Amino acid sequence: MASYAPESTVYITGFSKNVATGLRVGTVVCPSRYRPEIERAIRATTWNTPSLVSSLICAWIEDGTVARFEAQKRQDARRRQGVAREVLGALPFVSHPDSYFVWLPLGEESRADRLAKTLMERHISVSTAEPFCVTANVPQAIRIALGSVPFDSLRAALVQVREAVEYEQYR
Repeated sequence: MASYAPESTVYITGFSKNVATGLRVGTVVCPSRYRPEIERAIRATTWNTPSLVSSLICAWIEDGTVARFEAQKRQDARRRQGVAREVLGALPFVSHPDSYFVWLPLGEESRADRLAKTLMERHISVSTAEPFCVTANVPQAIRIALGSVPFDSLRAALVQVREAVEYEQYR
């Protein structure tokens, strides 16, 4: 976006997803004309980060540590996506090769809430589309987090997801 409209793009990002969960710090890059308003909003909402964490992130950006962490996470996500493709390959899932998530649209007769409940009974947690939907018409789909389980357990969990989806579709 910023390359197409740099004069009107505000870029906000954090480090808790791409580097480490405990790093609750982020950055805002914006055109200078927006800076006073954004600074006021930050102060008004009391976005405070310990200076030690800010210093750590700055050092990691400068010495390449953030780039290495991001590369490792992308590599791990690609491995997990590979397992998902192998196990869920016949199902019409949607994903990005570097993502820790898979969206799985369900058949017309399937119910995402019923499938999520079935999987929860097997100790596998998935999300329905409802929390992510911005309209009243919620698609019957589930969101599968690939990074929330140890890699060695991922294949078995996805096999259970596939079996539950196949059962749900042919009820």
